[in-house]
Amino acid sequence: MNLEIFYEYCLGKKSATEHFPFDDTTLAFKVGGKIFALSSLSQWEKGEPGVNLKCDTERAVELRVEFEGIKSGYHMNKKHWNTVSINSDVPAKLVKELIDHSYDLVFKSLSKKIQNEIIEIEN
Repeated sequence: MNLEIFYEYCLGKKSATEHFPFDDTTLAFKVGGKIFALSSLSQWEKGEPGVNLKCDTERAVELRVEFEGIKSGYHMNKKHWNTVSINSDVPAKLVKELIDHSYDLVFKSLSKKIQNEIIEIEN
């Protein structure tokens, strides 16, 4: 997976927006004002791309055991976030599934009002 595919996939999620909340190289994708994906552009440039994604706590642990390229979230709550190394032993299809999973978890954490507003905008 390259940066363009990653970028377009994240931005293609319903009402996803891009931000640089921390510095000019840390790209965050948000839904309803909450981050669902976070990636360092400088790491992409170095050829070591990765993304922080929210994950169900039990599944997060299972994934860390199964894949060398999935670690506890770097600079994030280790219980709820994983850092996924792109182009490692983690298949691109699984990376997309994990982006979807992160997006869904964050979307479901939003208030019903915000969820409904997002649904209305997209319809």
